[in-house]
Amino acid sequence: GDSSVSATMILPMFLPILLAPAFLAPQLPTRPALGSVSQLRVPVAPVRMSEEADRLSLLDTTEKFDEIAAGAALAGSAAAELGREPGTCDPYDPKSSEYCMNDQSAEGGMKRTIKLGVLFFAWYFLNTAYNIGNKLVLTAFPMPWTAATWELFFGFPYVFLLWSTGLRKTPKLSWNSIKLLAPSGVLLAGTHVGGVISFGLGAISFTHVLKATEPVWSAVISAVVFRDFLPLPVYLSLVPIICGVGLASLKELTFSWMSFIAGTGSAVTSAAKAILSKKVLDGKPLGENLTPANMFAILSILGFLAITPVSLLIEPPKAAAAAWTAALAKGYTNAQLVKLLSVSGFLYYIYNEVAFLALAEVAPVTHAVTNTVKRVVIILASIIVFKTTITPLGALGSAITVAGALLYALAKNKYK
Repeated sequence: GDSSVSATMILPMFLPILLAPAFLAPQLPTRPALGSVSQLRVPVAPVRMSEEADRLSLLDTTEKFDEIAAGAALAGSAAAELGREPGTCDPYDPKSSEYCMNDQSAEGGMKRTIKLGVLFFAWYFLNTAYNIGNKLVLTAFPMPWTAATWELFFGFPYVFLLWSTGLRKTPKLSWNSIKLLAPSGVLLAGTHVGGVISFGLGAISFTHVLKATEPVWSAVISAVVFRDFLPLPVYLSLVPIICGVGLASLKELTFSWMSFIAGTGSAVTSAAKAILSKKVLDGKPLGENLTPANMFAILSILGFLAITPVSLLIEPPKAAAAAWTAALAKGYTNAQLVKLLSVSGFLYYIYNEVAFLALAEVAPVTHAVTNTVKRVVIILASIIVFKTTITPLGALGSAITVAGALLYALAKNKYK
């Protein structure tokens, strides 16, 4: 059989993907504006809780996560400082594209390079920190529906503060627009819950391999529902994704069918949401001040409202209280649990905010490359932090899947 390997041994498999931006950067144009952004309760399996030493190790990791949270706050603040002042150039508003282009043309090359570097570092760091924090939450408090609902709720106080103080323009919507957006909000909630459940039941690295299958489901939904077919080369680029997931699943040492189903469901709903936005909502006058950041806030609120009744049904308050008590019995404190949940909620929302800032500055191809590299960074970081055991063939399958997702994005951009 296959022997297990360490993260340093599997790193070479991902090196071509990690180095892709360096080779592609000279050929990749930048873009000043971004038109659009693209069950029953189950017990969450702890990472390695079978021995006392592993339990203490997780508690120690939780303590260290406080430092990560502090760093994340600094990264988020630094990235926010790079955002443009309200009323000047809105990088999210396609109508201000020409103004942004003129504004950015005067921006020095070195200054712009530093700005992009900080934004993408913050995005990667915050996203990785969220994944680690979310796993720590689910290990201590195995209530994925409750955790996911809380993380969606976290956007409420954040955006209301921005809207009420005028730091961000308040979106204006009609009831008809809200009804049109409701399905997208439900799909966003489904994407998030599916990912959280999969994180809890399996390895973070495997969940991200499953989430990388989104292009496959996007192609299937487009063809079956909308009769929208892609060129043959684009379909051929899906083959590595399918083969890679099959290999990774076959050799995944902690394979769980529930984790597989939840992770795949997250990819399916994410693909459906993107298609719905493009096919149904694109071009419709939905309201005013609907930048991608505001749109994400609205969809998060709609998703929270949709998921809360389901969450309370599957994980009622009595069950949540019992799980909290069990966490205290493991050695966690009330303060630790509150902090973990709060930090995970903050990280979930802020990494999306920073992603909007970063991706508004680049072209679609650069977007595809950086998004792929981000997934690799998360996979490697989670393997290192949680000492995930992975086989050589499992690592190869993961690398093939992620590389296939990049190939699909590049092929689709070329043949669009």
